[in-house]
Order: sequence, then structure tokens, then C-alpha cells
Amino acid sequence: MHPDDPGPRHPYPGEPRGGRPSGRRRRPEPGDGHGHGVPRPRATPPVPGRPGPGGPPPERAGRRPDAPWAPGTEGAGQEHGGGYATGPVPAGAPTGTGRRAARRRAEEDHAGTGHGHGHGAPSPAGRRVRNLLVALLVPCALATLTGLVLLWPGPVPAPELPPTEQVHGDVQSVQVADCSPGSGDGACTGVTVRMTDGPRAGRDLVQLVPTEPSSPRFAVGDPVTMAWSGGNPDEAGSYQLNDFQRGPALGWLAAAFAVAVVLLGRLRGFAALVGLLLSFAVLLWFVLPAILSGGSPLAVAVTGSCLIMFVVLYLTHGFSARTSCAVLGTLASLALIGVLGYAFTAATRLTGLDDTTANLIGTLGPGVPIDPRGLVLAGLVIGALGALDDVTVTQASAVWELGAANPRLGPRELFAAGMRIGRDHVASAVNTLVLAYAGAALPLLLLFSVAAGGVTEVLTSQDVATEIVRTLVGSIGLVAAVPVTTGLAALVAARR
Repeated sequence: MHPDDPGPRHPYPGEPRGGRPSGRRRRPEPGDGHGHGVPRPRATPPVPGRPGPGGPPPERAGRRPDAPWAPGTEGAGQEHGGGYATGPVPAGAPTGTGRRAARRRAEEDHAGTGHGHGHGAPSPAGRRVRNLLVALLVPCALATLTGLVLLWPGPVPAPELPPTEQVHGDVQSVQVADCSPGSGDGACTGVTVRMTDGPRAGRDLVQLVPTEPSSPRFAVGDPVTMAWSGGNPDEAGSYQLNDFQRGPALGWLAAAFAVAVVLLGRLRGFAALVGLLLSFAVLLWFVLPAILSGGSPLAVAVTGSCLIMFVVLYLTHGFSARTSCAVLGTLASLALIGVLGYAFTAATRLTGLDDTTANLIGTLGPGVPIDPRGLVLAGLVIGALGALDDVTVTQASAVWELGAANPRLGPRELFAAGMRIGRDHVASAVNTLVLAYAGAALPLLLLFSVAAGGVTEVLTSQDVATEIVRTLVGSIGLVAAVPVTTGLAALVAARR
């Protein structure tokens, strides 16, 4: 290109468009060997009456006058002493200290620090976002603590059944035997068990087990448990062979699970395991005793679920705006599930009196008022909590990653992109929830599939209708969690 031919104006590295600020020392021009400077090949010659040595850059199609890299635009780079913005830079623009500072701030926001690298005051938008999140979360946390105090379990009444003690032993031999002495029918199995604890530790005991399809099959060497009624320890009738010992196998499985989670998740995986233990602690020390003490199952389940959500999500994912968006999305979906569950269990007239609940009521006796329909609602809320956590945390993280990858995206663009991810996610989550409930109720479905009556009679029966309401209400809550969490995360991520 000829030296006098004007070309497109490109600033030097670290220089804003429109020319160098006044008072800045010029970079020496390359000489031609005779003391004369040679103009840069792509520089624009000075234009009289226009600021800067080369004047402002020519207007290009698609360029906004208020672009964050334009001269004089107020930006976060001023807190570093710069006179121009350090926002997103289009392709071909120089990489200066302002852009590096913007990248550092984006990385800190992505890590959950919630503030920029500069030492100035936070931007008003960021302060408003934090105030909004606090205003929404604090009442929910106070309501959870209030419910925890009001519903804290009192003394749990003892069951009216006679007390039994579990004793352990190992099977020594298995042989065919008569169910009644001298009957000669050979319809039972004689299982010889050597006791390892209890009043007959180290001694053998013979137990008769009916040979039926519904009876378990025992083999030599099996570790078993027996129920001792507290009667004469030397009589075989004081014991009942009822089950296998599964503690060691379950312990090894739990250890393998913990190792796999920690190896993959490392510190985050360890925090997830701690959160899982805390969830079980809430269930065992608050939810179950509170229901047995006569508390409302639905109120206890909602309070316990909110407590689990606050503790587990913040412990696992840290205190950040992203986690707060997931918490708020989970809270809104839990409230929707509780309202829909209450409405449709009443509309379908579900009683909750299945075989398991009937046995529980019979075991506790009339002194413990248990609401069977409330138990259905409590199981619905607690069962949907795990799937809700997965959906809300994933959606909030997806929106945050999209905002970090392209800081120029506004709330509407972030919401649209997040919903494209959410549609795929909610389809998989709903399918997972339906299959989980169907798998848990598989024996029940098999029973009704061979029973007399049409499909309508099977679907509207008490047990199957309960599973249908539980599945559909939980799925509606999952579907609602996607737009709620995505919209809130888009608003917050665009104004960090």
C-alpha cells in the first residue's frame, strides 16, 4: 500500500479507538535511516478539525455508538485508572489491560465470588440483584426455622405390640422335615441355625420353614436373623426365622459408592456425601419422629424438604448467586407440588390405606393418630425433592456458563438459550421419574395385570391411582422448575 493511501484506522495495542489520549507519549516511528519517520502502513493521515492524529474510526455497519469499547464509555475498567471501557471486544480489536481485567472479573464471578476485581464500590445493578435474592431467601429461611420449631417432635409413643429382640446366627444344615410331628407330609424345611448372639449364643436351634413360593430359600452358611419374643430361650417356639443379614454387603456397597463419588467429584463429591448424610439425619431425627408424634405429614415433609434443600445445596455448591437461584427455583416447585398434591389426592379420593400403611396403623395402635392421605402427600414431596435439585442446579449452572462464555448476552437471550437446554433436560428427568415410580411399583403392576377387570379398573384402583398422582404431580413440578429457575438465573447472570 502507498504511504499516502489512507487505510482503515487501527489503534495500537492498548490504545482506544479514536486516537491516543492527549498527554500520552508517542511511540517512536520506525526510521528510514535518514532521520525521517515512515508512516505506518495502515495508519490514517491526520484530518484537520477532527480529534486525534488520525480522527475517529469510520462508521462500520452493525457498530453501535454506545458499544462498550467506544471511547468515553463508562466501564469497569475505570476502576483500574483507564479512560475507556473494558467490556467485550469484537474480533480484531486489541488485547489490552482493560480486557484482561474484564476476563479476571468474569472468572471471579464464575467462581461465585460475586464481585469484581476492582477496589471500587459494586455496581448498583449488582447490589440490587443481591438485595432481591436476600429479600426472597430470608423469609423462606425464617419460615423453615419457624416450622422446625413448631413441628419439633415430642415423645414418640411406644407400639402396642409385644417387644421383640433381633438375634443372629449362621445356617448349619437344611433338610426336608414335617411341618407337624408325625404328619409325614414333608411340606416344610428344617433349618438348623447356630446362634452367634442372644441367650443361646454358640448353640444350635432348629426352625421349620414352610416350603412355599412366598417363603425364602436358605442354604448352608447363610447369615440369618431371628426374632426372639422374650420367652423361654431354650424353646424353639420363642424364636422365628425371618430374614437374612445384609449389613456387611450393604456396607461394602456404600463404601464403593463413596469412593466413586469422591474420585470423580473430589472436594465437591465429598461435600455431596456430607450433604447426603445430613439429609438422612433430617429424615431420621425430624421428619419420621414428627409424623409419629402426631404432626401433619404434609407440613412436616415441606419443612424437612426445605431444610434439606438449604443445607445440602449451599453445602455442596457454595454460597453464591447461582446457588441461590437454584434454591429459589426448588422452593417454588416444591410449593407447586404441595398444592397440586393436596388438590388431586382430595379430588381422586385417595385414602392412602395400602397394606403397608394399614400395618403401620395397626402396629402403632389408636394412641398415635396417623393421617394416611397425609403420608401420601409427604412421600410425594420428599420423593420429588431429589429430582428438583438436579433440574434447578443444572439449569442455573447452564445459564451461568452461557453468560460467562458470552458476557454480551442479555436476560432474554440467556433465557432462550437456557430453555433450549432445559427442554432436553426436563424430557429426560420426567422419563426418569416415571420409570423410577414404575420400577418401585412393579410387583403391584404385575398383580393388577393378571387380575380380572379392564384397564380402567386397574388404573383407577387405590394403589395404582396413588402412584399415578404421585408421578404426574411430581412431573408437573419438574416441568415448572425449568422456566422458573432459568428465568431467575438469566436475570441475575445478566446483571452481575
